[in-house]
Amino acid sequence: MIRFISACLAIACSFGNAQEESVNPGINERFADPELDPKSFVERFEKEGREVYDNREVIIENLELKPGMSVADVGAGTGLFTRLMAPKVAPEGTVYAVDIAQRFVTHTLLSSRARGLKNVNGIVCDQDDVKLPENSVDLVFLCDTYHHFEFPEKTMASIHRALKPGGRLYVIDFERIEGKSSDWILNHVRAGREVFQKEVEGTGFELAKDFDIFEENYFLMFQKKVE
Repeated sequence: MIRFISACLAIACSFGNAQEESVNPGINERFADPELDPKSFVERFEKEGREVYDNREVIIENLELKPGMSVADVGAGTGLFTRLMAPKVAPEGTVYAVDIAQRFVTHTLLSSRARGLKNVNGIVCDQDDVKLPENSVDLVFLCDTYHHFEFPEKTMASIHRALKPGGRLYVIDFERIEGKSSDWILNHVRAGREVFQKEVEGTGFELAKDFDIFEENYFLMFQKKVE
């Protein structure tokens, strides 16, 4: 009997610790390439005609940043929004540039320092954990990043832990609509807004605002539920 109970407990523990299955295996492989060149992504991400770039000031305005806030740009990439956020929360506030690619984080730190922005910190995160301390940030920003989460449940759980009570989460991502969205979006983005919104809400967030700004993207604000 004791052996049977022990076996059952072992099975239960193995299920409890089971790794979440990737929802989009391999989508981030290129970012692990040690030869990754951030400059080539600057040319892609920071250019006129990219919807979020053209509307970058409007996006920042709607984040309602205040001096002294602690914010995280998760999936910071080339640091476009990190550098725009930093002056808004200065001098006491901090912006964390979080990315799975060391070269992106290094590029963001160097480009921030070159502009005199001293309140930017870099974090190289894991595929399933943003590596932010618990209750450490007032706001988390995800721009065209959520669809890159291979392990959304665990990643969102880590974001939920990192946000202070009542903290805000902003999500910008691509509208994925059959017959309307581009072939690139249909092939690259695994699901549409309804699926992503449901996933986020299922990890302890509630939708607080829907910004009607974009054509190709949607822009949502969630609030961390008070437990």
